[in-house]
Amino acid sequence: MNNLFVKTANQRKWVDRLKKNETVFHKRGIIADDLAIFPEENIHDLVKMGYSSITLPKAYGGEGLKVYDMVLFQEKLASIDPSTALSIGWSLGVTGEIFEKKLWSKENLQFFATEILNGALVNRAVSEAQTGSPTRGGRPGTSAVKKDGAWILNGRKIFTTMSPVLTYFLTSAWIEEKQRVGFFLIHQDTPGLSIDETWDVIAMRGTGSHDLVLNNVRVDEAKLVELPELPSGAAINGWILHIPACYLGIAQAARDYAVHFANHHSPNSLNGPISQLPNVQQLLGEIDLELINARHLIYSVAAAYDDETQRDLLTNELGVVKHVVTNSAISIVDKAMRVVGAKSLQRSNPLQRYYRDVRAGLHNPPMDDMTIKKLALTAIEQEKSKSAEQV
Repeated sequence: MNNLFVKTANQRKWVDRLKKNETVFHKRGIIADDLAIFPEENIHDLVKMGYSSITLPKAYGGEGLKVYDMVLFQEKLASIDPSTALSIGWSLGVTGEIFEKKLWSKENLQFFATEILNGALVNRAVSEAQTGSPTRGGRPGTSAVKKDGAWILNGRKIFTTMSPVLTYFLTSAWIEEKQRVGFFLIHQDTPGLSIDETWDVIAMRGTGSHDLVLNNVRVDEAKLVELPELPSGAAINGWILHIPACYLGIAQAARDYAVHFANHHSPNSLNGPISQLPNVQQLLGEIDLELINARHLIYSVAAAYDDETQRDLLTNELGVVKHVVTNSAISIVDKAMRVVGAKSLQRSNPLQRYYRDVRAGLHNPPMDDMTIKKLALTAIEQEKSKSAEQV
Protein backbone atom coordinates (compact mmCIF):
# COMPACT_ATOMS: atom_id res chain seq x y z
CA MET A 1 0.00 0.00 0.00
CA ASN A 2 1.21 3.48 -0.89
CA ASN A 3 1.33 5.69 2.22
CA LEU A 4 0.65 8.71 0.01
CA PHE A 5 -3.05 7.88 0.21
CA VAL A 6 -3.22 7.51 4.02
CA LYS A 7 -4.34 11.01 5.02
CA THR A 8 -5.54 10.84 8.63
CA ALA A 9 -4.62 9.32 11.97
CA ASN A 10 -7.84 7.29 11.93
CA GLN A 11 -7.01 5.85 8.53
CA ARG A 12 -3.56 4.90 9.80
CA LYS A 13 -5.15 3.28 12.85
CA TRP A 14 -7.36 1.02 10.74
CA VAL A 15 -4.61 0.14 8.27
CA ASP A 16 -2.38 -0.84 11.19
CA ARG A 17 -5.14 -2.93 12.75
CA LEU A 18 -5.56 -4.84 9.50
CA LYS A 19 -1.78 -5.31 9.25
CA LYS A 20 -1.77 -6.78 12.76
CA ASN A 21 -4.05 -9.57 11.56
CA GLU A 22 -2.21 -10.05 8.26
CA THR A 23 -0.50 -13.35 9.02
CA VAL A 24 -3.51 -15.16 10.46
CA PHE A 25 -5.97 -13.78 7.88
CA HIS A 26 -3.64 -14.78 5.05
CA LYS A 27 -3.17 -18.33 6.35
CA ARG A 28 -6.90 -18.84 6.76
CA GLY A 29 -7.46 -17.45 3.27
CA ILE A 30 -5.07 -19.99 1.74
CA ILE A 31 -6.94 -22.83 3.44
CA ALA A 32 -10.32 -21.42 2.36
CA ASP A 33 -9.17 -21.20 -1.25
CA ASP A 34 -7.66 -24.67 -1.23
CA LEU A 35 -10.77 -26.31 0.26
CA ALA A 36 -13.34 -23.94 -1.28
CA ILE A 37 -14.71 -23.09 2.17
CA PHE A 38 -15.74 -19.77 3.64
CA PRO A 39 -13.09 -18.03 5.85
CA GLU A 40 -15.63 -17.56 8.62
CA GLU A 41 -13.08 -16.83 11.34
CA ASN A 42 -11.70 -13.88 9.37
CA ILE A 43 -15.14 -12.32 9.07
CA HIS A 44 -15.92 -12.90 12.76
CA ASP A 45 -12.62 -11.28 13.73
CA LEU A 46 -13.42 -8.24 11.54
CA VAL A 47 -16.83 -7.93 13.20
CA LYS A 48 -15.21 -8.09 16.65
CA MET A 49 -12.84 -5.30 15.59
CA GLY A 50 -15.85 -3.15 14.72
CA TYR A 51 -14.88 -3.18 11.05
CA SER A 52 -18.38 -4.15 9.87
CA SER A 53 -19.85 -0.89 11.25
CA ILE A 54 -17.27 1.61 9.98
CA THR A 55 -19.57 2.87 7.19
CA LEU A 56 -22.49 3.41 9.57
CA PRO A 57 -22.93 7.17 10.19
CA LYS A 58 -21.84 8.62 13.53
CA ALA A 59 -25.42 9.77 14.16
CA TYR A 60 -26.39 6.10 14.35
CA GLY A 61 -23.42 5.05 16.50
CA GLY A 62 -21.00 4.04 13.74
CA GLU A 63 -17.66 5.52 12.70
CA GLY A 64 -19.15 7.46 9.80
CA LEU A 65 -16.28 6.64 7.48
CA LYS A 66 -16.58 7.60 3.82
CA VAL A 67 -16.03 5.91 0.47
CA TYR A 68 -12.36 6.98 0.38
CA ASP A 69 -11.77 5.31 3.77
CA MET A 70 -13.52 2.14 2.66
CA VAL A 71 -11.44 1.95 -0.53
CA LEU A 72 -8.22 2.41 1.46
CA PHE A 73 -9.02 -0.34 3.95
CA GLN A 74 -10.49 -2.73 1.41
CA GLU A 75 -7.40 -2.45 -0.78
CA LYS A 76 -5.23 -3.40 2.20
CA LEU A 77 -7.52 -6.25 3.24
CA ALA A 78 -7.64 -7.66 -0.31
CA SER A 79 -3.85 -7.74 -0.47
CA ILE A 80 -4.04 -10.02 2.58
CA ASP A 81 -6.98 -12.22 1.52
CA PRO A 82 -9.12 -11.44 -1.55
CA SER A 83 -12.13 -13.57 -0.60
CA THR A 84 -12.39 -12.02 2.85
CA ALA A 85 -12.17 -8.52 1.39
CA LEU A 86 -14.73 -8.99 -1.36
CA SER A 87 -17.13 -10.62 1.10
CA ILE A 88 -17.07 -8.00 3.85
CA GLY A 89 -16.93 -5.26 1.21
CA TRP A 90 -20.50 -5.96 0.14
CA SER A 91 -21.79 -5.44 3.67
CA LEU A 92 -19.79 -2.23 4.08
CA GLY A 93 -21.02 -0.90 0.75
CA VAL A 94 -24.68 -1.79 1.25
CA THR A 95 -24.66 -0.21 4.71
CA GLY A 96 -22.97 2.93 3.45
CA GLU A 97 -25.40 3.32 0.56
CA ILE A 98 -28.57 2.74 2.61
CA PHE A 99 -27.72 5.35 5.23
CA GLU A 100 -26.11 7.92 2.92
CA LYS A 101 -29.15 7.95 0.62
CA LYS A 102 -31.65 7.33 3.44
CA LEU A 103 -33.28 4.68 1.30
CA TRP A 104 -35.48 3.36 4.14
CA SER A 105 -37.94 4.78 6.63
CA LYS A 106 -36.57 6.34 9.84
CA GLU A 107 -37.85 3.39 11.85
CA ASN A 108 -36.15 0.82 9.62
CA LEU A 109 -32.90 2.79 9.55
CA GLN A 110 -32.82 3.02 13.34
CA PHE A 111 -33.62 -0.68 13.70
CA PHE A 112 -30.98 -1.66 11.18
CA ALA A 113 -28.31 0.59 12.72
CA THR A 114 -28.76 -1.24 16.02
CA GLU A 115 -28.43 -4.56 14.22
CA ILE A 116 -25.22 -3.47 12.46
CA LEU A 117 -23.73 -2.27 15.76
CA ASN A 118 -24.56 -5.68 17.22
CA GLY A 119 -22.55 -7.38 14.45
CA ALA A 120 -25.16 -7.97 11.74
CA LEU A 121 -23.92 -8.50 8.16
CA VAL A 122 -25.96 -7.75 5.05
CA ASN A 123 -25.78 -8.18 1.30
CA ARG A 124 -28.16 -7.57 -1.56
CA ALA A 125 -29.50 -10.75 -3.16
CA VAL A 126 -30.35 -9.70 -6.70
CA SER A 127 -28.78 -11.95 -9.35
CA GLU A 128 -30.75 -14.82 -10.85
CA ALA A 129 -29.84 -17.55 -13.32
CA GLN A 130 -32.51 -16.49 -15.83
CA THR A 131 -31.98 -12.72 -15.64
CA GLY A 132 -28.21 -12.44 -15.14
CA SER A 133 -26.93 -9.20 -13.68
CA PRO A 134 -29.79 -6.91 -12.55
CA THR A 135 -27.85 -3.95 -13.95
CA ARG A 136 -28.92 -5.12 -17.41
CA GLY A 137 -32.55 -4.52 -16.55
CA GLY A 138 -33.96 -8.03 -16.29
CA ARG A 139 -37.08 -8.46 -14.18
CA PRO A 140 -36.51 -10.76 -11.20
CA GLY A 141 -38.21 -14.14 -11.27
CA THR A 142 -38.46 -14.03 -7.48
CA SER A 143 -42.04 -13.06 -6.62
CA ALA A 144 -43.65 -11.30 -3.67
CA VAL A 145 -47.39 -11.71 -3.09
CA LYS A 146 -49.42 -10.00 -0.35
CA LYS A 147 -51.32 -12.46 1.85
CA ASP A 148 -52.94 -11.92 5.28
CA GLY A 149 -51.06 -8.68 5.95
CA ALA A 150 -47.61 -10.03 5.03
CA TRP A 151 -45.51 -10.74 1.94
CA ILE A 152 -44.92 -14.28 0.69
CA LEU A 153 -41.69 -14.63 -1.31
CA ASN A 154 -40.64 -17.44 -3.62
CA GLY A 155 -37.56 -17.67 -5.79
CA ARG A 156 -33.85 -18.42 -6.06
CA LYS A 157 -30.93 -16.00 -6.08
CA ILE A 158 -27.42 -16.78 -7.30
CA PHE A 159 -24.06 -15.21 -6.37
CA THR A 160 -25.18 -14.47 -2.80
CA THR A 161 -21.74 -13.58 -1.51
CA MET A 162 -21.00 -14.23 2.18
CA SER A 163 -24.17 -16.33 2.48
CA PRO A 164 -22.76 -18.59 5.25
CA VAL A 165 -22.65 -15.68 7.73
CA LEU A 166 -25.14 -13.12 6.45
CA THR A 167 -27.60 -11.94 9.07
CA TYR A 168 -29.84 -10.23 6.51
CA PHE A 169 -30.54 -10.78 2.83
CA LEU A 170 -31.74 -7.60 1.12
CA THR A 171 -33.68 -9.43 -1.57
CA SER A 172 -35.18 -8.10 -4.79
CA ALA A 173 -38.56 -9.45 -5.92
CA TRP A 174 -41.21 -8.61 -8.47
CA ILE A 175 -44.37 -7.31 -6.84
CA GLU A 176 -47.19 -8.07 -9.25
CA GLU A 177 -49.77 -5.85 -7.57
CA LYS A 178 -47.40 -2.87 -7.75
CA GLN A 179 -45.91 -3.82 -11.13
CA ARG A 180 -42.43 -3.00 -9.89
CA VAL A 181 -39.38 -4.37 -8.12
CA GLY A 182 -39.10 -4.11 -4.34
CA PHE A 183 -36.39 -5.00 -1.84
CA PHE A 184 -37.27 -7.03 1.25
CA LEU A 185 -35.10 -7.28 4.37
CA ILE A 186 -35.11 -10.97 5.32
CA HIS A 187 -33.41 -12.39 8.43
CA GLN A 188 -31.32 -15.53 8.07
CA ASP A 189 -33.56 -17.48 10.49
CA THR A 190 -36.81 -16.83 8.62
CA PRO A 191 -38.69 -20.10 7.95
CA GLY A 192 -38.50 -21.16 4.30
CA LEU A 193 -35.13 -19.47 3.73
CA SER A 194 -32.24 -21.82 2.94
CA ILE A 195 -28.81 -21.78 1.34
CA ASP A 196 -28.02 -24.21 -1.47
CA GLU A 197 -24.24 -24.62 -1.47
CA THR A 198 -23.65 -24.31 -5.20
CA TRP A 199 -20.46 -22.20 -5.23
CA ASP A 200 -17.90 -24.30 -7.13
CA VAL A 201 -15.62 -22.01 -9.10
CA ILE A 202 -11.88 -21.43 -9.59
CA ALA A 203 -11.91 -17.73 -8.63
CA MET A 204 -12.82 -16.20 -5.26
CA ARG A 205 -13.42 -19.71 -3.99
CA GLY A 206 -13.78 -18.54 -0.40
CA THR A 207 -16.61 -16.02 -0.86
CA GLY A 208 -19.41 -18.51 -0.15
CA SER A 209 -21.46 -17.07 -3.03
CA HIS A 210 -24.07 -19.81 -2.87
CA ASP A 211 -27.72 -19.76 -3.96
CA LEU A 212 -30.36 -18.23 -1.70
CA VAL A 213 -33.58 -20.26 -1.87
CA LEU A 214 -36.91 -18.75 -0.78
CA ASN A 215 -39.78 -21.17 -0.35
CA ASN A 216 -42.98 -19.45 0.81
CA VAL A 217 -40.96 -17.10 3.00
CA ARG A 218 -43.27 -14.87 5.04
CA VAL A 219 -42.02 -11.31 5.55
CA ASP A 220 -43.69 -8.57 7.60
CA GLU A 221 -45.18 -5.76 5.57
CA ALA A 222 -42.75 -3.27 7.13
CA LYS A 223 -39.79 -5.21 5.79
CA LEU A 224 -40.56 -4.11 2.25
CA VAL A 225 -37.85 -1.50 2.73
CA GLU A 226 -37.20 -0.21 -0.79
CA LEU A 227 -39.25 0.53 -3.90
CA PRO A 228 -36.57 1.99 -6.19
CA GLU A 229 -37.65 4.42 -8.91
CA LEU A 230 -34.61 3.72 -11.07
CA PRO A 231 -33.51 0.33 -12.40
CA SER A 232 -30.69 -1.38 -10.50
CA GLY A 233 -27.32 0.27 -11.12
CA ALA A 234 -28.78 3.42 -12.69
CA ALA A 235 -28.26 5.73 -9.69
CA ILE A 236 -24.75 6.99 -8.87
CA ASN A 237 -23.45 4.94 -5.96
CA GLY A 238 -19.87 5.50 -4.85
CA TRP A 239 -20.01 2.56 -2.47
CA ILE A 240 -19.55 0.12 -5.36
CA LEU A 241 -15.90 1.22 -5.36
CA HIS A 242 -15.28 -1.54 -2.83
CA ILE A 243 -15.20 -3.84 -5.87
CA PRO A 244 -12.26 -2.29 -7.77
CA ALA A 245 -10.53 -1.63 -4.42
CA CYS A 246 -10.46 -5.39 -3.91
CA TYR A 247 -8.82 -6.07 -7.26
CA LEU A 248 -6.35 -3.23 -6.72
CA GLY A 249 -5.29 -4.97 -3.51
CA ILE A 250 -4.74 -8.24 -5.38
CA ALA A 251 -2.62 -6.41 -7.96
CA GLN A 252 -0.51 -4.86 -5.20
CA ALA A 253 0.08 -8.26 -3.61
CA ALA A 254 1.12 -9.74 -6.97
CA ARG A 255 3.46 -6.80 -7.57
CA ASP A 256 5.07 -7.16 -4.16
CA TYR A 257 5.66 -10.88 -4.67
CA ALA A 258 7.19 -10.33 -8.12
CA VAL A 259 9.59 -7.63 -6.85
CA HIS A 260 10.67 -9.80 -3.92
CA PHE A 261 11.18 -12.77 -6.23
CA ALA A 262 13.20 -10.69 -8.70
CA ASN A 263 15.49 -9.47 -5.92
CA HIS A 264 16.05 -12.92 -4.41
CA HIS A 265 16.00 -15.37 -7.30
CA SER A 266 19.57 -15.89 -8.52
CA PRO A 267 19.98 -18.65 -11.11
CA ASN A 268 23.56 -19.92 -11.55
CA SER A 269 23.55 -18.56 -15.09
CA LEU A 270 23.68 -15.06 -13.62
CA ASN A 271 26.05 -13.28 -11.28
CA GLY A 272 23.25 -12.05 -9.03
CA PRO A 273 19.44 -11.82 -8.95
CA ILE A 274 17.21 -11.55 -12.01
CA SER A 275 16.26 -7.99 -11.01
CA GLN A 276 19.37 -6.86 -12.92
CA LEU A 277 17.94 -8.10 -16.24
CA PRO A 278 16.54 -5.43 -18.57
CA ASN A 279 13.44 -7.49 -19.49
CA VAL A 280 12.60 -8.03 -15.80
CA GLN A 281 13.07 -4.32 -15.08
CA GLN A 282 10.81 -3.52 -18.02
CA LEU A 283 8.04 -5.71 -16.61
CA LEU A 284 8.42 -4.34 -13.08
CA GLY A 285 8.36 -0.78 -14.39
CA GLU A 286 5.23 -1.46 -16.43
CA ILE A 287 3.59 -3.00 -13.34
CA ASP A 288 4.22 0.08 -11.22
CA LEU A 289 3.11 2.36 -14.05
CA GLU A 290 -0.26 0.60 -14.17
CA LEU A 291 -0.57 0.54 -10.39
CA ILE A 292 0.08 4.27 -10.09
CA ASN A 293 -2.45 5.06 -12.82
CA ALA A 294 -5.13 2.83 -11.30
CA ARG A 295 -4.54 3.98 -7.74
CA HIS A 296 -4.67 7.70 -8.51
CA LEU A 297 -7.88 7.17 -10.50
CA ILE A 298 -9.78 5.27 -7.82
CA TYR A 299 -8.75 7.56 -4.96
CA SER A 300 -9.45 10.76 -6.86
CA VAL A 301 -12.93 9.55 -7.80
CA ALA A 302 -13.59 8.33 -4.24
CA ALA A 303 -12.56 11.76 -2.90
CA ALA A 304 -14.79 13.52 -5.46
CA TYR A 305 -17.75 11.36 -4.44
CA ASP A 306 -17.20 12.11 -0.75
CA ASP A 307 -17.18 15.85 -1.52
CA GLU A 308 -20.87 16.73 -1.81
CA THR A 309 -20.02 19.83 -3.85
CA GLN A 310 -18.45 17.59 -6.51
CA ARG A 311 -20.59 14.45 -6.34
CA ASP A 312 -23.22 15.72 -8.79
CA LEU A 313 -20.49 16.39 -11.34
CA LEU A 314 -19.69 12.69 -11.59
CA THR A 315 -21.26 10.93 -14.58
CA ASN A 316 -19.47 7.79 -15.74
CA GLU A 317 -16.44 7.94 -13.47
CA LEU A 318 -17.50 5.14 -11.14
CA GLY A 319 -17.88 2.69 -14.01
CA VAL A 320 -14.61 3.88 -15.51
CA VAL A 321 -12.80 3.21 -12.23
CA LYS A 322 -14.10 -0.33 -12.11
CA HIS A 323 -13.17 -0.93 -15.76
CA VAL A 324 -9.67 0.56 -15.55
CA VAL A 325 -8.70 -0.86 -12.15
CA THR A 326 -9.98 -4.37 -12.85
CA ASN A 327 -8.35 -4.65 -16.26
CA SER A 328 -5.13 -3.10 -14.96
CA ALA A 329 -5.12 -5.61 -12.11
CA ILE A 330 -5.42 -8.49 -14.57
CA SER A 331 -2.53 -7.08 -16.60
CA ILE A 332 -0.40 -6.54 -13.48
CA VAL A 333 -0.88 -10.11 -12.28
CA ASP A 334 -0.04 -11.41 -15.74
CA LYS A 335 3.20 -9.40 -15.81
CA ALA A 336 4.09 -10.53 -12.30
CA MET A 337 3.74 -14.12 -13.48
CA ARG A 338 6.01 -13.40 -16.44
CA VAL A 339 8.66 -12.17 -14.01
CA VAL A 340 8.39 -15.29 -11.86
CA GLY A 341 8.05 -17.71 -14.76
CA ALA A 342 6.78 -21.28 -14.53
CA LYS A 343 7.06 -21.25 -10.73
CA SER A 344 4.05 -18.91 -10.72
CA LEU A 345 1.87 -21.85 -11.81
CA GLN A 346 2.81 -24.04 -8.85
CA ARG A 347 -0.17 -24.60 -6.56
CA SER A 348 1.93 -23.44 -3.60
CA ASN A 349 2.68 -20.12 -5.32
CA PRO A 350 0.40 -17.20 -4.41
CA LEU A 351 0.44 -15.83 -7.96
CA GLN A 352 -1.68 -18.68 -9.30
CA ARG A 353 -4.40 -17.71 -6.82
CA TYR A 354 -4.11 -14.02 -7.66
CA TYR A 355 -4.38 -14.98 -11.33
CA ARG A 356 -7.62 -16.86 -10.68
CA ASP A 357 -9.13 -14.35 -8.26
CA VAL A 358 -8.44 -11.24 -10.31
CA ARG A 359 -10.39 -12.63 -13.26
CA ALA A 360 -13.56 -12.54 -11.17
CA GLY A 361 -13.50 -8.77 -11.38
CA LEU A 362 -14.63 -8.90 -15.01
CA HIS A 363 -17.93 -10.37 -13.86
CA ASN A 364 -18.69 -7.92 -11.05
CA PRO A 365 -20.90 -4.96 -11.98
CA PRO A 366 -20.77 -2.79 -13.93
CA MET A 367 -19.68 -4.90 -16.90
CA ASP A 368 -17.04 -3.49 -19.27
CA ASP A 369 -19.34 -3.32 -22.28
CA MET A 370 -21.94 -1.32 -20.37
CA THR A 371 -19.34 1.17 -19.16
CA ILE A 372 -18.03 1.72 -22.69
CA LYS A 373 -21.57 2.06 -24.09
CA LYS A 374 -22.50 4.64 -21.44
CA LEU A 375 -19.39 6.67 -22.26
CA ALA A 376 -20.32 6.67 -25.94
CA LEU A 377 -23.97 7.58 -25.33
CA THR A 378 -22.97 10.38 -22.97
CA ALA A 379 -20.60 11.85 -25.55
CA ILE A 380 -23.27 11.60 -28.26
CA GLU A 381 -25.96 13.29 -26.13
CA GLN A 382 -23.60 16.04 -24.96
CA GLU A 383 -22.75 16.89 -28.56
CA LYS A 384 -26.43 16.92 -29.51
CA SER A 385 -27.20 19.30 -26.65
CA LYS A 386 -24.34 21.59 -27.62
CA SER A 387 -25.46 21.64 -31.25
CA ALA A 388 -29.05 22.42 -30.23
CA GLU A 389 -27.87 25.38 -28.14
CA GLN A 390 -25.97 26.79 -31.08
CA VAL A 391 -28.96 26.71 -33.42
